[in-house]
Amino acid sequence: MWLYLVAVLAGLYLLRRWHRERQLVPRLSEKYVLITGCDSGFGNLLARQLDARGLRVLAACLTEAGAAQLRAAASPRLQTVLLDVTSSQSIAAATAWVRERVGDQGLWGLVNNAGTAIPTAPNEWLTKDDFVKVLDVNLVGLIEVTLSLLPLVRQAQGRVVNVASVMGRISFFGGGYCISKFGVEAFSDSLRIEMRSFGVKVSTIEPGYFRTMITNVENLEKNFLSIWGKLPEETKASYGENYLKEFLVSLRKMEKKYNSNLTLVTDCMEHALTSRFPRTRYSAGWDAKLFYIPLSYLPSALTDVILAGSYPKPA
Repeated sequence: MWLYLVAVLAGLYLLRRWHRERQLVPRLSEKYVLITGCDSGFGNLLARQLDARGLRVLAACLTEAGAAQLRAAASPRLQTVLLDVTSSQSIAAATAWVRERVGDQGLWGLVNNAGTAIPTAPNEWLTKDDFVKVLDVNLVGLIEVTLSLLPLVRQAQGRVVNVASVMGRISFFGGGYCISKFGVEAFSDSLRIEMRSFGVKVSTIEPGYFRTMITNVENLEKNFLSIWGKLPEETKASYGENYLKEFLVSLRKMEKKYNSNLTLVTDCMEHALTSRFPRTRYSAGWDAKLFYIPLSYLPSALTDVILAGSYPKPA
């Protein structure tokens, strides 16, 4: 009897949630959305996806080549701006550019998508500057962009969508990437609470492993080999050449598991921008839903054993 009642209540809850999440924000064609990191990957696809949906997309690219390629693939409605999220001057210029375009209407959506994973390696192989290079893009840059544009988002009572990762829930490789994504989760949580009274909604996207420039194996291999070449001989001896070789082999194995369907992520971003009732968090990819996020709830002693099994053994 109790199990039947629980099943009925759970079904009613899911039905109500499904109904709420299908309700769209009105007049989407009048709303401006700024997306960072549109040269490739999630940002590029989302810009084209929202443009096709009729929204007024402001796409921030790091390079002119990336901006030109995106403009050629989209409607004349889409506009691009060059933005380096590690440069305060570039952020200030982009903010002024956005303000000119949105006017009194404000900025409905800000999607913080720009990111990098390199340099990455076992923590002991890295320097402070290696960590800073990633944190400046993924966390500090994201924060400065958000703070600069937040008055325009408040004006529109709009949305902030921050791209974190399942590596913001569980960390099992070295470098600044996981640290930065944990920081994105923390910043998003505090911002969501602060903006609640202003009518601004903040969502966090937590993708699993997808085939993008960030996960490009050739780039990661070059990164590992370059860092290995700079290590002191004592450190190399402690880890051993075989450690490096096995690390590179594990990268190739991981590549086979990458998900190529980037729309699983961009659909989450689109929902966060267009639904009247967006979710606080979106997990994208079965690896995120069924492995990494559940793993993050297990006792640390257990997760350590599970994840350490994929590590090569040092000399």
